[in-house]
Amino acid sequence: MTESLLVLVANAGDGSISTFRLSDGSLERLAVTEGLNGCSTFAVDAGRDLVYAGVKGEPAGIVTLRLDRATGRLSEVSRADLVGGGMNYLALTRDGSGLLGVSYGGGYGIVAPVTDGVVGEPVSRIEFPNLHSVLPSADGRFAYFVSLGADLVAQYAIGDDFSLQPLEPATVAAPQGSGPRHLVLNEAQDAVYVLTEFSGEVLHFARDTADGTLELAGAASVFDPSKGLTHSRFGADPRAEHLIWGADLHFGAGGRWLWATERTESTLGAASVSADGSVSAAASFTVTEAQPRGFAISPDGAYLVAAGERSTHVALYAVDEDRLELLQRIETGGGANWVRFV
Repeated sequence: MTESLLVLVANAGDGSISTFRLSDGSLERLAVTEGLNGCSTFAVDAGRDLVYAGVKGEPAGIVTLRLDRATGRLSEVSRADLVGGGMNYLALTRDGSGLLGVSYGGGYGIVAPVTDGVVGEPVSRIEFPNLHSVLPSADGRFAYFVSLGADLVAQYAIGDDFSLQPLEPATVAAPQGSGPRHLVLNEAQDAVYVLTEFSGEVLHFARDTADGTLELAGAASVFDPSKGLTHSRFGADPRAEHLIWGADLHFGAGGRWLWATERTESTLGAASVSADGSVSAAASFTVTEAQPRGFAISPDGAYLVAAGERSTHVALYAVDEDRLELLQRIETGGGANWVRFV
């Protein structure tokens, strides 16, 4: 079982990050670091105790913060301005020497070098409508950018200098109108899974580990079918029209379950993953914090922490296969939408 870990939660409404300590199945809030306007994403370099937080404003930027593990406080180290719009997703690669990011509103993605916590000028910049997430392969050779607006995943090789070279083909399509949003790679690196916002599915892409290319292989739903939700579309109001509103996606322990959130009915559900990588629809659902945009699962898979955009609390659960037991609710801040274990 997890002994003692830190959990960071971004509260976009308050412009802050809360730091919690998880110990003996209980969360304790250690600190709240303010002055992070609109922060809704961050990437953590746990080995160096550095946090790279995306902030909004004029200009938007990426703020590097140093984590004090004893107090939970975050102190600013440096800042990189972004003239094209704020980041919606950040991810580190190559042992923290590179940073990937995407801007949903700006419609662009970047790769930048990182030296001693300082984010340098982007080496490469790509453009697709409404980019929502990006992740590298574990070996740092490839990167996958998810475009919700164009229903695709753009696939690139990352050069030694962090330049991006399109693969052949340069993009792989998601189902039209599905709204691909967040992605994860499995431990074997032979599969990529993408959660769709509008259709509430986990898309399974088989991945060639040699050349990095993806091929759509299957899909499974992760929204509660008993709630009468229907397929959403770009520009719709999911709450007003009672539409599917997928958000975040993470693996459980052992890679046998893929957990996902749906915001209209505020549920967490887990699709099962077979040995061949195929996925099956989620069968049970847990109602969680209102409008759950972000959550995270502890490294050993024993605990799940969920945040809600319309809640000022996070919920701590014990995980048992595809079922959750609520252990605690604790105050975090307004607009909580991003969670990471450290």
